[in-house]
This record gives sequence, C-alpha cells and structure tokens, in this order.
Amino acid sequence: MRFQRKKRQNIDITLISMIDVLFVLLLFFMVTTTFNRNTEVKVKLPEANGATAENHPKTVTLSIDAEGVYTLTTEDNAPHPLADKNIDTLKQALHDLTSNKTDTPFIINADGKTPHQAVITALEAASNEGFSHITFAAQKPTNTP
Repeated sequence: MRFQRKKRQNIDITLISMIDVLFVLLLFFMVTTTFNRNTEVKVKLPEANGATAENHPKTVTLSIDAEGVYTLTTEDNAPHPLADKNIDTLKQALHDLTSNKTDTPFIINADGKTPHQAVITALEAASNEGFSHITFAAQKPTNTP
C-alpha cells in the first residue's frame, strides 16, 4: 500500500518584527542609562593659610623643573633624574623605584613656570601606577613690606 505524503510547507521566520523589538529595547536602554564620569585621581591641594604638610617617613617626591624635566626622590633621598619626558619612562621609573608601594604619599614639586602638560603627565602616570594619595607641594608666600 502506498501512502502519499503531504507536501510540507516551507516555514519562514520573519526577522523584521524581531529587529523592531531589538531596536526598541536598544533605544530604551540608551535613554534610561545614565553616564557618570568619575574622577580617577584624588588631589589634595594645599590650603591658602599656609598649613604645614604632614611628615611621612616614606614618601615619593616628583620634582618638575621649569623645562619639564622629571626627577624622582624616594625613601633613600637620592634624586633619580629621568632620561626623557615620556610618560612611559615616568611610569616605568615609578614602578621600579616604589616596588608597588602605592599607599605611600606621592608629592609633586612643580616649578611655577613648569608646562601644564608636564604636571598632567605626572598625574596620569601616578594614577596609572595606583597612587591614591597625591599632593602638590607649595611654598608659603614671603611677606614683603
């Protein structure tokens, strides 16, 4: 006995309605998402009344002269001038000299005529190496009569 098979109909899945639903979901998430930009570097600026800074036995001091040349001073109190002004050189020097002791205070001594880019590069390098206690050093103004 021969049974006849029914011809199967091709099943088509319409993707247009799925794409519409995904597009609406995408729009919903884009509209309801808040974009926060958190600061990564915490800077403690000196007060105007000339308060003295706390003495820490172990500090990392980065001095920047008027030409933007970096010099690192660590626990051994010996200056370590850097070969160039590149951020990678500064990050490598911070990594080598501090031995991943990022809980120590990081002090930036910048000359008054230091280029702004040199200070920003120093902040970025310190932040990338994990320093969280970053301070700028300042002098007390001299009173002239």
